[in-house]
Amino acid sequence: MNKKKNVTTAAGAPVKHYEDSQSVGARGPLLLQDYFLHEKLAHFNRERIPERIVHAKGSGAYGTFTVTHDISKYTRAKLFSKIGKETKVFVRFSTVGGEKGSADTERDPRGFAVKFYTEDGNWDLVGNNTPVFFIKDPKKFPDFIHTQKRDPYTNCKSPTMMWDYWSLNPESLHQVLILMSDRGTPVGYRFMNGYGSHTFSLVNDKNERVYVKFHYKTMQGIKTFTDAEAAELKSKDPDFSQRDLVNAIDNGHFPKYALKIQVMTNDQAKTFKWNPFDLTKVWPHADFPLIDVGVIELNENPDNYFAHVEQSAFAPANLVDGIGFSPDKMLQGRILAYPDAHRYRIGVNYDSLPVNKCPYAVNNYHRDGTMRFDGNGGNTPNYRPNSFDTLVEDDKYKGIPYELESNVAGYFDRNENDDDHFTQPGNLFKIMTPEAKANTINNIVGAMSGISGIKKDEIINRQLCHWFRADSQLGMGIAKGLGVEIDPSFLK
Repeated sequence: MNKKKNVTTAAGAPVKHYEDSQSVGARGPLLLQDYFLHEKLAHFNRERIPERIVHAKGSGAYGTFTVTHDISKYTRAKLFSKIGKETKVFVRFSTVGGEKGSADTERDPRGFAVKFYTEDGNWDLVGNNTPVFFIKDPKKFPDFIHTQKRDPYTNCKSPTMMWDYWSLNPESLHQVLILMSDRGTPVGYRFMNGYGSHTFSLVNDKNERVYVKFHYKTMQGIKTFTDAEAAELKSKDPDFSQRDLVNAIDNGHFPKYALKIQVMTNDQAKTFKWNPFDLTKVWPHADFPLIDVGVIELNENPDNYFAHVEQSAFAPANLVDGIGFSPDKMLQGRILAYPDAHRYRIGVNYDSLPVNKCPYAVNNYHRDGTMRFDGNGGNTPNYRPNSFDTLVEDDKYKGIPYELESNVAGYFDRNENDDDHFTQPGNLFKIMTPEAKANTINNIVGAMSGISGIKKDEIINRQLCHWFRADSQLGMGIAKGLGVEIDPSFLK
């Protein structure tokens, strides 16, 4: 038998009356001195931390990453150092636009964030289940997310806001097409791909640099819901994806994802048809084939959702030696935004929480702040240089210098000489199966049918022009579904 344990206060004192408050007589008022009553209520009032502005509802699991192929010619990162090497990981999946109580099957991109606990520090590969995104400059992000949230007047989701924004920003077309396809409603998190999305860089032991994109391909196969199936599950089981992941791991059906990379040299980047650092574009596989790297397996459910999943914090700023940034503007913006969000939401010491903490040595001069619970450096110096400790800077981690393409600082139109927003989504639609094309058109028609107000026709016509520029079959199908008559001369 398990030995019985006393219920205690947060300070460890035994509690003798857990459910009965101290009062003046059986029917009298309560006493201020019942400190455990106040402790319980005060803690309860503070059980919720601010939810994430985006990716608020998510699921997570621990697992391992195992190297299956040698990529040392591209990177000196230690986690890739030899075939068979295992690294512990934590993965968080999420929807993007919904609140914490939203349905898992909403039409929405899915977050796919991986934390690798490496001996050189934690590496966070923070991406989505799509290889592209809606915008290409971080200054646009708050406005874009506002359109995916609630109307400040009605406090309801607004298709008019969404389509007004998208129609005024044709750079979003590629991601919108993917979102409106059946990939926008995946069957949980086990049956979808993931992508680092951004362009990163790799550096090998010869200090040679290449650019890279990361892909995680589901080894369970792609499965998606139709729009009708996803809508039905919203009412039947709004927590479908969370339940599916927990049950699968509990039953030994461990999800696996093959980690692959695309590699582009600096010379190729200079001559590539599109800006290789533009988050609204992909690198065609025919030109930059996928290279096998390893396998991520999720095999352990967290024992407490809040401690591990809700308090998990990922940041693209967390890189390790051998992996670097690129001129990708959206990536550059996230370097600041993500850690800043975590400091606001969880506190300045968020990276000391068990799920976020590097399991290897962490040595620095950061001190104090709310909820410092790891000894706070003890009696060691909190300044540098000093005459007492032995911490050093390791020259082998200094990285390599690189040339910038310009020495002119200014504000540059993100679309100047880079305004082909239509070829890649058009190519994507062309390779869809007839069924996928029909479903995508129906999904777009259903979504755009929600546009209302005095600007309805203007917004619809503006967005239709984008669809037509991507593919005439796509444009005609949507126009027909919306009951918009198209002048045949428009297609010439």
